[in-house]
Amino acid sequence: MASTANPNDPATSSRDVKAEARGVLQSLRRLFDQLGPIRLGSTILFLFLALLMARFSWTTPLIQDAERALYDMRASVFAPEVEKEDRIVMIVYNEDTLKLTGQRSPVDRTILAQALETIDAAQPKSIGIDILFTMPQDDDELLVSAFKQLETPTYIAYADPKYNPEIAFAEHEFLKSFLSEVESEKLKPTSIRLNTDSDGVQRRWTPQKAETPEFMAMALTEPNPEFAANNGAIRYLVPSSQDMPVFDKFPIESFADPATADMLQSFIKDKYVLIGGDFVDRDRFETPIGSITDLQSEDGKMIGLEVHAHMLAQLLNDDRPALVPNWTLWAAALIVAICGGLSALIMGNAVKVAFILIGQFAFFLVFPFFLQNLGIDTLTLPAFGWALGWLFGYSSVGSAARTINSKQRAFAQGALGKYLPKSIAGEILRDPEKLSLHGEKRQIFAVFTDLEGFTKLSHAIEPEMVATLLNDYLDRLSEVALEYGGTIDKFVGDALVTFWGAPIAYPDDGERAAKAAYALYQAGEEFRKNVPEGVPPIGRTRVGLHYGDAIVGNFGGDGRIQYTALGDAMNTAARLEAANKTLDTKVLVSREAMERTGLDWYRPMGTITLRGRSTPVDVFEPVPDWEEKDRAAVTAVIAAHQKGDIDYVQALSAIVTQYGEDLGLANLRKRLENTKNGESYALG
Repeated sequence: MASTANPNDPATSSRDVKAEARGVLQSLRRLFDQLGPIRLGSTILFLFLALLMARFSWTTPLIQDAERALYDMRASVFAPEVEKEDRIVMIVYNEDTLKLTGQRSPVDRTILAQALETIDAAQPKSIGIDILFTMPQDDDELLVSAFKQLETPTYIAYADPKYNPEIAFAEHEFLKSFLSEVESEKLKPTSIRLNTDSDGVQRRWTPQKAETPEFMAMALTEPNPEFAANNGAIRYLVPSSQDMPVFDKFPIESFADPATADMLQSFIKDKYVLIGGDFVDRDRFETPIGSITDLQSEDGKMIGLEVHAHMLAQLLNDDRPALVPNWTLWAAALIVAICGGLSALIMGNAVKVAFILIGQFAFFLVFPFFLQNLGIDTLTLPAFGWALGWLFGYSSVGSAARTINSKQRAFAQGALGKYLPKSIAGEILRDPEKLSLHGEKRQIFAVFTDLEGFTKLSHAIEPEMVATLLNDYLDRLSEVALEYGGTIDKFVGDALVTFWGAPIAYPDDGERAAKAAYALYQAGEEFRKNVPEGVPPIGRTRVGLHYGDAIVGNFGGDGRIQYTALGDAMNTAARLEAANKTLDTKVLVSREAMERTGLDWYRPMGTITLRGRSTPVDVFEPVPDWEEKDRAAVTAVIAAHQKGDIDYVQALSAIVTQYGEDLGLANLRKRLENTKNGESYALG
């Protein structure tokens, strides 16, 4: 009794795993062979570059400019809108102030001392002063006195020359001395350093240095653990109305003037007050949304004091965008590179493929905007890097795939070329449906050949010599068939079976089939002359050509297919080839084929009844080296015989004598002499 494998048997499972592993290794080996070490190495390198591009585009020169531009667009589109941020007030020195005081740098300190008295009396929450006191002035004593009398928590700007190279040593020494003189429980130094990106745009918070005082926005408010690292993107606010700025801004002289000071106190009570400069030539920054919010600036830049105001508002709103974890960026970069590579392998309808590819690019564009809208910090999200990484992955795998496809196509075309003409093989590769797995009825020109006496010869010589001779012979005949555009059906021993009209039909199939039939005979004759010494004589190549119906297509199932032709045309051609032996002819062509070749080189060879058939067939033999009058003479003899004029058959004698070695012609005369009125000659 036959046994079957148990799928639950551990041994069977082990064998299956080993078989799958072998299959994977074989596939990898084929891939390596098809790509070659250089192409494979370059593909892996480009995939690695795709991964790095999709991960580090924010720090890659040139590419980071595109990332920044995309981020600025996202930051502008999804910047939080407010009618007014009324918890923060800016009090500034401006160009009018400088004209009023007649002092530009350093700014007048008397007016600051007078304004501080008014501001402190209004009881704000805290005061931040974005002014560096780096040079001594005549009115320093007045300002120091004003600082010491403040009841409001106040924070004065401090800058370390290590991080602020524009401050000279002497200036820094004076700043430290000044701050130490005024520092108290109510008044402390604060860091005001704003670090822009390399393109000069202020997009992010400045990381806190351990040796520097607390950053201004952090110092002015209660401690917020969420902002302890002092990193991430600044969430700039935009006004809901272009007629109203985000923050109230007053000139400092308004608070120093007793005529207006009392009236302005209500605008700063219980608010955070920021004091600084608003000048056209210094302390100005480009921001992602500067052109939207800075309504008073023609150059689209924002004063440093306002940048601090936006950070303070962000801290008060506890609006810290969630940072994207580092591992997520790596995972996304890997997915992007893989998706790019896999996209290069997508096959199918062009519209479908285009939709998938465009959809991926749309995702790269839209998804970061979606995250920005959700409150995710996309400042380090490599949106452009994703697109570029995808493109690198697509290009690297696509190039490798094209190399493999090219080699596979060349292999397929070479394989098809052994059975089909190159032109037909190329068309089938372009449109495989022309060689689909089905049969169809076609009218074809079928050609059969046979090498006389080869079977007997194969028993008389060594097997190795048989193989050598047979391969040489079939190569010669195959070249002839393909040269004339034939489709090679099969080899049956020493016989070649070929046809014209499928899988692709051409108007001159008949002419090419007839010329090929005669050329096949000639190739056989050439082969006979070049057999190695010691090989017994080889017979002639006999050829049969017929035109008729056949079922043509791929047969054999999905596992093993063969493109072949079946039907009357093939059977008749095979019988015509066999009839050459009886008729002493070389190439026999049926009337059905002859009339469709467009050639006039035939002589009629009478009417015969083939073995296994009841319908007579008019046959012809190509004799391209005959003169036209001789072919006409034979045609006249056949016509006379059909009319019962037997005596006229004797006219063949002269032609037989002229072509003394033409056994087929002598055979025709004999057959005509033994039949009457065009009677068919039946083959036994």
